[in-house]
Amino acid sequence: MSFTRDMMIRYTFTGRREGFARLVSRASMLGMILGVASLITVLSVMNGFALELRDRILSLVPHAVVSSPGNSLTQWQQLASELQAVPSVESVAPFIEDIALLQSRSRRVGSQVTGIDLKAQRGVSDLHERILSGDLGLLQSQPFTIALGSTLAGQLGAMAGDVIEVVLPTLSVTPLGVFPRVRKLVVVAEFEVGSSIDAVQSYVSLETAGRLFARRGVDGLQIDLGSPDNVADAAPPLREMLRMTTAVSSPSDLVITDWRDSQGSLFSAVKMEKIMVGILLLAVIAVAAFNIVSTLTMSVTEKARDIAVLRVMGFTSLGVMGLFLGHGLLIGSVGIAIGAVLGVLLALWVSDIAIIMEQLIGVQLFDPSVYYIGRLPSELQWGDVAITTGLALLLSVIATVYPAWRASRISPVEVLNNG
Repeated sequence: MSFTRDMMIRYTFTGRREGFARLVSRASMLGMILGVASLITVLSVMNGFALELRDRILSLVPHAVVSSPGNSLTQWQQLASELQAVPSVESVAPFIEDIALLQSRSRRVGSQVTGIDLKAQRGVSDLHERILSGDLGLLQSQPFTIALGSTLAGQLGAMAGDVIEVVLPTLSVTPLGVFPRVRKLVVVAEFEVGSSIDAVQSYVSLETAGRLFARRGVDGLQIDLGSPDNVADAAPPLREMLRMTTAVSSPSDLVITDWRDSQGSLFSAVKMEKIMVGILLLAVIAVAAFNIVSTLTMSVTEKARDIAVLRVMGFTSLGVMGLFLGHGLLIGSVGIAIGAVLGVLLALWVSDIAIIMEQLIGVQLFDPSVYYIGRLPSELQWGDVAITTGLALLLSVIATVYPAWRASRISPVEVLNNG
């Protein structure tokens, strides 16, 4: 066993080889190092992007929503109290929501207008922490005021203190004809999340929304569960509570949805993108792994006489095959190990490396106006490291089988006779 191990190490690391064969062996190892390191780093960066995107979007999007489609909740205070009594629920906030057309200075942009209670809203979103300019508190103290997303405000050319018009999805009948209802609102604040929400979302007070959209109650209740990951565990007790509630005449009309229903397609797309990028980079590892085939094939040809001597000394065909399997796996394993260590270090430090590069070249690599973020995020997940190294090792095993089998088929008599 010790003799076989020594032979594997000698074949892998000693310089007694043809120049080209040695070059291919080193290239195979280098390719494995770069492939594994690149895959771990890129997957970590994509994890970071997904986590950053989720945190930004869920800073405004509630974990769950209870509503009655087509109906307003008139006794929402009682329902909110019953929801608050569910152990998994941390906060509840009412809302009214509809679509409207905002216009200012001859510019028109569609928006999702949400009416909120500022005090209750603090428990279900981080809106108060996302204010760029203005005073969000004026939303509650002054009627017919509005807070706009930063991109939406830019499209309208509006800022805090400006007056904009809201074209409502209802009609007014006048002696001159039928016209859409239009109300003037004063912009009191501008917020920024750093996602597509900034281009479509606007907020008014709950009272203003009720008067704009002619609601007698609220459209639903937003629920905070402490963490978006608690949705699956919280769903059964919430459904049971809604089934037993007396706050509405027909509890069966109540529907509970969560952030996965409203944002699931986006995060599924991000996950699919990660898988596709992983497959593409895995191809680099596959190329490096199958370079081992060339390395071992040349090694078998070069070491044919040594193989014949080993067979004469008593090595079996399986012993020779195991020797070259170990030789190939040693090349792959060393490359995988170095690549994994390098990939983990890069994943942990890539954000700082990007900042240093920006300072050296004087160019911002990630423009917040384009990417919504100003830095390169990274989130190392050890599961990705394990999958990457496992697949790389599997490809290395597959790549060594044929050359090792070929080595085991060499006839010592024929080789020694041809001397």
